[in-house]
Amino acid sequence: MVSSLPNPLSVDQAQIRSTIQALQPQLVLWRRQLHQRPELGFCEHITAALIAQKLTEWGIDHQTGVAETGVVATIVGHRSGPVLAIRADMDALPIQETNEVPYKSQHDGKMHACGHDGHVTIALGTAYYLSQHRDFSGTVKIIFQPAEEGPGGAQPMIKAGVLKAPDVDAIVGLHLWNQLPLGTVGVRSGALMAAVETFHCQILGKGGHGAIPQQTIDSILVASQVVNALQTIVARNIDPIESAVVTVGEFHGGTALNVIANSARLSGTVRYFNPSYASYFAARIEQVIAGVCQSHGAKYELEYCSLYPPVINDETITALVRSIAQTVVESPLGIVPNCQTMGGEDMSFFLQEVPGCYFFLGSANSEKGLDFPHHHPRFDFDEAALGLGVEIFVRCVEKFCG
Repeated sequence: MVSSLPNPLSVDQAQIRSTIQALQPQLVLWRRQLHQRPELGFCEHITAALIAQKLTEWGIDHQTGVAETGVVATIVGHRSGPVLAIRADMDALPIQETNEVPYKSQHDGKMHACGHDGHVTIALGTAYYLSQHRDFSGTVKIIFQPAEEGPGGAQPMIKAGVLKAPDVDAIVGLHLWNQLPLGTVGVRSGALMAAVETFHCQILGKGGHGAIPQQTIDSILVASQVVNALQTIVARNIDPIESAVVTVGEFHGGTALNVIANSARLSGTVRYFNPSYASYFAARIEQVIAGVCQSHGAKYELEYCSLYPPVINDETITALVRSIAQTVVESPLGIVPNCQTMGGEDMSFFLQEVPGCYFFLGSANSEKGLDFPHHHPRFDFDEAALGLGVEIFVRCVEKFCG
């Protein structure tokens, strides 16, 4: 963690901050409206309608129904220049909220438990500011993306052409982050978040009586050895300098205490930062499972899925974001470069297409009890982070587009 004191603001920077601070009550209102009506991936119809309504009110050109529920706003500056994209994800999670707040979720079993309501709000605040202050060169495209939590909306939006006409030169995005306190920014070039891969494996043995094991092939025994063997992949096949995780999160088998199970099912996830491992784990996991099963005379069925690649930040765009964040945040903790996480994000697909930077905006406030982790039924964040997010995005436009 690196300490950093903010640089003195210029007159223009102070004016930007003052204007955005005046917008703070509206940011809180929009965020709470969104929080009360959470929607799951590719079902964000209410959210998209609210976004489109605001963009229409502000005279901002936009497309709706992109990749089903996505919205893309296009804001053209007064002079020609580069194209910067800003991305915000819109979807919620299938979690029952247990917070007792006036803006609690009104949709049973659904909750903005990861801060995406804040991401949309920050993007809306940025759109509003830019619609009123178009004295920049170039174009800003604001991409409101569905289904980040699954099954993934970034790829469908890219296929729909959101990075074209006009062609995007760079992209930025943020994630409100309750692992960092309010007033800090986690930003680093290179790998920030991990690739996400999943597997489901059915071990096929031969069931029988628990008292006559010699007539059986015990699928639970085989599956247990598979779990242990899978842990050797990271321990003994991956360079210790690299980071990777193989986690078996589900194990199902058996129907009765005196019956040797005919089959058992395992499911798990794989995470890594280095893109060179993109095909490695799928092959190695199958080798391990096949070897264990062969040694016991069992068979297996394996389904392996690569969901998201790692989030890799461009060095130049990251340097731009870092320089801006250093003057925006006011905490003595400042910029936090040691902010990698094995969590995954489909922002990675955008970053494979154009150079960009995805960063974490600290949003936790333990004194207010706003420090529950992401995906927790009591997740919430300090709404003072909203204005900071808008200011960073606006200043990115100011610096990138000139």
